[in-house]
Amino acid sequence: MNTHTAIKRKLPIIKLYKLIMASLLIGFFSAFLAIILKHLTEHYENVFFGEAQKHLSYFVAFPLFGLSVIYVLRLYLFRNKENKGIREIFESTESRSKNLPLYKIPSHFINGLLTVIFGGSTGIEVSTVVASATIGSVAQQKENMFRQYKTELIAAGVAAGITALFNSPLAGILFAMEVIAKQRTRTFFLTTTIAVIIAFALLFLSGEKPLFEMNITEWHIYAMPYFVILGILAGMHSVYLTKCVLFFKMQFLRIKTHFYRIGLGVTILSISLLLLPQLYGDGYHAIKVILISTEEFSLPLLFTLIGILFLKPIVTSATLASGGDGGIFAPSLFLGAFLGLFTSLILNTYLDAKVIPLNFMVIGMAAMLSASIHAPFTALFLVCGVINDYTLFIPILAICLISKYTAKLIYPFTVYTFPKA
Repeated sequence: MNTHTAIKRKLPIIKLYKLIMASLLIGFFSAFLAIILKHLTEHYENVFFGEAQKHLSYFVAFPLFGLSVIYVLRLYLFRNKENKGIREIFESTESRSKNLPLYKIPSHFINGLLTVIFGGSTGIEVSTVVASATIGSVAQQKENMFRQYKTELIAAGVAAGITALFNSPLAGILFAMEVIAKQRTRTFFLTTTIAVIIAFALLFLSGEKPLFEMNITEWHIYAMPYFVILGILAGMHSVYLTKCVLFFKMQFLRIKTHFYRIGLGVTILSISLLLLPQLYGDGYHAIKVILISTEEFSLPLLFTLIGILFLKPIVTSATLASGGDGGIFAPSLFLGAFLGLFTSLILNTYLDAKVIPLNFMVIGMAAMLSASIHAPFTALFLVCGVINDYTLFIPILAICLISKYTAKLIYPFTVYTFPKA
């Protein structure tokens, strides 16, 4: 009896120790996976995009090859199960019996990589998030006493993955809290905090650089009304992105033969890439170009920006509906940057507003992401993390809230939360 009582008293300590160890391992493996996927994608996307610019036929061949290989791999290697993105995580956290299977790690890693490097107009963020969540899910399945902490361990993997991708521990924790777990328990904060600390330490030791490192020098209070306009526009445009994704998904599901879906998706994607090569892959290369350039207003530039803002949601939707693996993180950042540039050029040209285009591009990225995923604090710290600068913290916070509630007022759902048919 005394032995039984002693074991019972030690059980909470044993459980805490195991949770800490599990969080450490989840943080390390999730961050390691995210860093590897990020570098592989960046390298091969640049290589293939460079080749496509030399040989325009590759803008057709690459998407066709990439989407076809993804389909074959899914059919013969990954149990013929389609990747549902973040909805897979929700299905797991909302069910006691349903877990993320181990094969989801290589499935999302490989398919996310193939989608982006061969021109699919999306990003690796959701692929990383689901693969990292699977690491947490597998850890939970290995230990009976962790069954009650499934959501917390999945959230720890997600938080570490986002931290590694965007160099922002707070963005990792906040995304896990605002989108994935939607809880604030002590166990949640323990597991996610440990995981993101390990992820951030791995970033530091490996010398990772911020995605868009820059130096924001100033912002002026007189620009706030113009920032508000940008926030409203971002909220409206995010609804266009969401509606496009949902519309294309429903329309492509009506096509019963998968290779016809691929053919239609490749047709839309290839024509768009031939018109606007900036739409290739995650688009981060295009964002880096406009962030360091000093674009002067001209009609060709104006029409290019309008084309990008109109076509990007369509090609992203076609990529995902035809079997590509990814989500709306990268497209939202891409659209936000170009929307910010477009808005600042219009204001400066026609209203003589004298606003700083770089500030509008940065705030636009945060506003668009906030509105697209309904997570303003995630967007705030994520964008400050990717530029490694917090000068615009206050206007970004205000405009992220405005863009989110503008989007919710127009359409209350995101691509993650829309009701199933």
